[in-house]
Amino acid sequence: MRHIHTNNKSAFDAASTLCSACGVPFDAQYFDVSNVFPKPSPGETASLAEFKLPPQYCGVLEYFAQFTDAYAGNNSLIETPDVEWTILADGSPLFPYLSLRRIVNPWGNGAFPVAVRLPEGVTIKFIARGVSGVTPSTITKVGGRLLGRFWYNATHGDAIRQRF
Repeated sequence: MRHIHTNNKSAFDAASTLCSACGVPFDAQYFDVSNVFPKPSPGETASLAEFKLPPQYCGVLEYFAQFTDAYAGNNSLIETPDVEWTILADGSPLFPYLSLRRIVNPWGNGAFPVAVRLPEGVTIKFIARGVSGVTPSTITKVGGRLLGRFWYNATHGDAIRQRF
C-alpha cells in the first residue's frame, strides 16, 4: 500500500479566534471607568478615569465622555477655558486627544465612537487640569469616562502561531 503525504497545514489549523465581523478576539473583555470631582484649581489635575491593561494584554479605547456641571445645565457651554482635558497612555498624551479646551464627547449623550489602539499593558488616564490666566468659567464639577476592550496578546504564548 502506498501512502500519500501532503503538506496541507490548513487541515490542522484551529478555528479563528477572531470575530469575522469586527476582527476583535472572542476573549475580549470590556473596561468602563468614570468619576466626577470638583474642578481642579489652576496648576492642579484630577484623574477622572484610569484603567491599567493586565500584563500581556492589549486593547482599544472605544469611547470617552466629558462632564461639567455648567454643560449639564446649558448645552451651549461647550468651552472650558479654565479646564484642559487630556487622555494619557503611560504618562504621554494619547493622540489625537492631546489637549482639549472644550466638550467634544458630552457625558450622557451618545458619545462618538473612537478606535484608538492601546499597546500591551498600558495604563490610560483621563485627566482634567486647571488652567490659569484665563477668564474663569462657571464650571464647579468635572467628570470623565473611558470605555474600551482588551484581550490577551497572542504573541505572548500562542502555541498555534508559533508552530513550525
